[in-house]
Parts: sequence; structure tokens; C-alpha cells
Amino acid sequence: MTALVQANDLAMTFDVSAPWLNRLIEGRPRTLLRAVDGVSFEIEKGRTLALVGESGCGKSTVARLLVGLHEPTRGNLVFDGLDAHRIFKTPAGLKLRSRIQMIFQDPYASLNPRWLVQDIVAEPLIEHGLVSDPSELRARVGMLLSDVGLSPLDSFKYPHQFSGGQRQRISIARALATQPEFLVCDEPTSALDVSVQAQVLNIMKDLQRRLGLTYLFISHNLAVVRHVSDQVGVMYLGRLVELADKHALFDTPRHPYTRMLLDAIPKMTDTGRARTPVQGEVPNPLNPPLGCAFNPRCPHANERCRSERPQLLSLAGIRIACHAVQEGRI
Repeated sequence: MTALVQANDLAMTFDVSAPWLNRLIEGRPRTLLRAVDGVSFEIEKGRTLALVGESGCGKSTVARLLVGLHEPTRGNLVFDGLDAHRIFKTPAGLKLRSRIQMIFQDPYASLNPRWLVQDIVAEPLIEHGLVSDPSELRARVGMLLSDVGLSPLDSFKYPHQFSGGQRQRISIARALATQPEFLVCDEPTSALDVSVQAQVLNIMKDLQRRLGLTYLFISHNLAVVRHVSDQVGVMYLGRLVELADKHALFDTPRHPYTRMLLDAIPKMTDTGRARTPVQGEVPNPLNPPLGCAFNPRCPHANERCRSERPQLLSLAGIRIACHAVQEGRI
């Protein structure tokens, strides 16, 4: 089956240098932050790929690259056989953007507090020229709100009149307005209570089944990832270190970092057993370690790990970037 979404060697570097005059006086060079450094993956139509990792590993930057909010420093995105970033710059880019939409992390910040829900959900329909008649617009907004478990009458309220879970449903309704095929979900439940998270996730799963949606789901909550994903990619310091089917990754994690993340999750059956905390700190992304970025925290690191950066290679049905696994040491 041909993948709907193909990310090829995506990289994003930000210039975080001090102002030019400061650098001139202090004799300092420019400072570059490699937020994403060569990420490649594929997502088949109707499937969900989840990206996980600690804060600052580049997950949200990948999301913004996929919807065209950033232009990559290197690499490209192929969407349904089209070079997406090239098309985003042309008049045809508006049509392509309607097929790719994003749900943001914070439902309190992503909705305009001065707009009625009617105007918030209708905005993509107007911007993309899909509906212009006011009565048809109201009907479409009512249908979209019903799809996410809200009432059409809610369209005459303001965001502050809703709970966090209801606001995120409004965000989902807005994202669905253009009838997209691909939704990029950047930690859509992290700001919500656990019971509300379940409601929002169930709505998203139901919409995926009914509408055939394809998801990139970004999260640091592995329990959520296990519930929604088909495939899981583990990111560390801007790079993918393991990419596998959900069951393979949770049942037999291979990369030392993946093992560390999963071992830190409390389990009902392990009452009384000491949990292994995630060891060490994430290195400074402005000055990453040589070789494998995980080597300062890895119990299996050797001299090769400290000098040579591992490539993401296919191995026994998974893709993994780890010298220790590829050499059979673990």
C-alpha cells in the first residue's frame, strides 16, 4: 500500500545567535540549534503514527514542518505523491493546505477568546472558499459541532463558556471543516484531565473510522500512544531512534532509550517493585554529544557509540538507530 505521507530526511535548524553587534564585540560565532536532524517516516492512509520522546526532542517542530508552518532546512515532505513544501509556495498551496490540518496542544490558547464558536469553526470554510452562503455556513458549523459531540446551539457561545475538553472538541471541529485527509495532532490531550482525555481520544478514533483520516499523533504520554497508534516513532534530540509497530515496540522495545521510557511507567502488576527512573538529563541541544546523542545516558555505550553516529536501519521488522542492537550486544 502506497503511503499517504512520506517524510524524507526532514531537518530544521534555527539561528538562535545573539544580536550581530553583541557577537562582534564578544567575538562569538553564530549559534545554530538543530531542532530536527534527518527524520524519515511513512504513514499509510487511515493509519496513525505516534511520535514520542522527552520535551525538547523536536516532536512539535516535526508537526509544524508537516503542515507547512516551517520550511525545512533539508529534506522534503511527499503528500499523496506531491512535493508538499514546493506546492505550499504556489497558488495551489491553498488547496493542499485544506487536505492537511493541525490540532494544537493548548485549547485555551488556540481559540480566539473574542470570537463566537460559529466564527472560529467557520473561518477555514471562508478562507478556503468552500462555503459563502450564511445559512449554509451555519448549517455546516452545526454539523461539525455535532460530529465532535457538541450541540449546534453552542455555536453562539464564546470559548470561555466551555471546559478544556469542550474547547479541544471545538479545535477538532475547526480542523475538520475543510474535510482534510491528514491531521497533525500536537499533544491534543496533554492539557486535559485524564477522564476528559479519554473522551477526546474516543472522538478522534471514531472520526478516523468514519472519515478514513490519517493521523500523526504527538505525545509524551505512552498510555495515550498505546491507545491511539498503529506505529510508534521514538525521538531523541531531533532524531528518530526507533520506529516500530505499536505491539512490537511496547512488547519488545529494543533501543535503550525506549526501554528506559517504558520502564519508567508505573504498572499495576509491579506493586512493591522499585521503578527504574529515566537516568540523566537530556544534553544541551546547542552542544549535542559526539557519536550517538544518547551515549552519556546509555548503560551499553562503548567507544564506537561515543564517536560514530548510528544510522536508522531496518532490523527484524523495525527501524532502529543503535550500535549496540545492530552489533547484537543487547
